Amino acid sequence: MRIATFNVQRLRLRQHGDTARFDGANDGDNPRRAATETPALDRMDRELTAAVIRQLDADVIALQEVFDQRTLDRFHEDFLQDAGVEPWPHRVCLPGNDGRGFDVALMSRLPLSDVRSHADVTCADLGLEPLAGHGPDERIFRRDCLRARVGPLTFYVCHFKAPYPDKDRSYFLRRREAEAVRMLVERDMAGRDDALWLIAGDLNEPLEVHDNGEPAIAPLLAPGFAVDLVHRIPDSERWSFRDPASGTYSHPDALLASPALAATFPDAVPTLLRGGMELDVTRYSGPHLAGVGQTRPHASDHAALAVDFAGL
Repeated sequence: MRIATFNVQRLRLRQHGDTARFDGANDGDNPRRAATETPALDRMDRELTAAVIRQLDADVIALQEVFDQRTLDRFHEDFLQDAGVEPWPHRVCLPGNDGRGFDVALMSRLPLSDVRSHADVTCADLGLEPLAGHGPDERIFRRDCLRARVGPLTFYVCHFKAPYPDKDRSYFLRRREAEAVRMLVERDMAGRDDALWLIAGDLNEPLEVHDNGEPAIAPLLAPGFAVDLVHRIPDSERWSFRDPASGTYSHPDALLASPALAATFPDAVPTLLRGGMELDVTRYSGPHLAGVGQTRPHASDHAALAVDFAGL
């Protein structure tokens, strides 16, 4: 089974009069991108997004920043179906807590079962601390923690709070999300030392260490809980994202495997597909997909991350 995770940067289908068309891969945080905003450029972005997904050729793909189920299905229909690759007929994108509507999703060539959103999980449900000024009914996940089973493997697809604008507040929220995911996994897998599960997604952990000395996602990295498969990649090659504002590189995209899964596949080393990233990402010196521009068009501001579990 080949597994991938990919933040597709604000994939949204919008209605413009009688025509529905996709937004481009653009956060609006880069003036050079905003200056070249056109519907044609938006479509070129999404053609490159699809090209990366076809290149991945993964059996299961965890996606972040998908607007809704309609967007996911239409993207598959318009850009992936009949494009020379095996389709992904099993797709899910459930409503989450992002006020802008950008949620997590799964596309799979294998049937999905035991699908569940955790978008409605509150602090009271898990006994976690709410933000100052908030009550126990505050929802924990800024988007969702989407659980689904594919064959013997259980997925937890996440997209944690970004580390801005308020560093300390963002740290608190991301730390709480990490604690919640761990609690959900431990509850689901109680008593099963042989459980095969994978946390996949954009955990939004920056490279700089917080003032308290440990990353917000530390609960997920504690010995005995999960194995960070990305750490099997040499440190200098782990980066999957370049911040356009600061120019810094980091690896927010993650594949955290259960101890049993990691032990079963000790030689499974993830690969990063960066060929759809913009030419401004100068640390990458490999081949780009045809049509990639200096800032746009591009597939996403993230690289795609994949790993093979042969025989699973």
